[in-house]
Amino acid sequence: MHHEIEINSLGETDAAAARFIRETEGRRIISLEAPMGAGKTTFTAALCRCLGVDGDAVSSPTFAIVNEYHLKNGEPLYHFDFYRISKIEEALDIGFFDYVDSGCRCIMEWAENIAEILPEETLHVGIRVREDEGRLLFWDD
Repeated sequence: MHHEIEINSLGETDAAAARFIRETEGRRIISLEAPMGAGKTTFTAALCRCLGVDGDAVSSPTFAIVNEYHLKNGEPLYHFDFYRISKIEEALDIGFFDYVDSGCRCIMEWAENIAEILPEETLHVGIRVREDEGRLLFWDD
């Protein structure tokens, strides 16, 4: 089934994130796929806020590769940025499978750089920038 969520302005991002959480309930491994500047980190911050993470704590883990946040129930959420990954071994060196096998939410940016090791259950979510500068989130399940 194909799903789409329109985000017409930055002010609608949290509502879109809340809807996304409802529509993808039970999905723990999410790959956000979009070009640079499309809003992957912005959307991740909105997801985190909706899950009870301090929104100011969310930042792109470009240099660290992974950031750990804590949901309101104390459960960790892992936010990855594989932009600078050039070899699969780099993802393996940080313990990638320990994170994705933990049962905790994992949100990944630039996961296409490690596509060959992504778990089968990964939900691939595209973000497209519209001509009016709004965003369209889309995925199939």
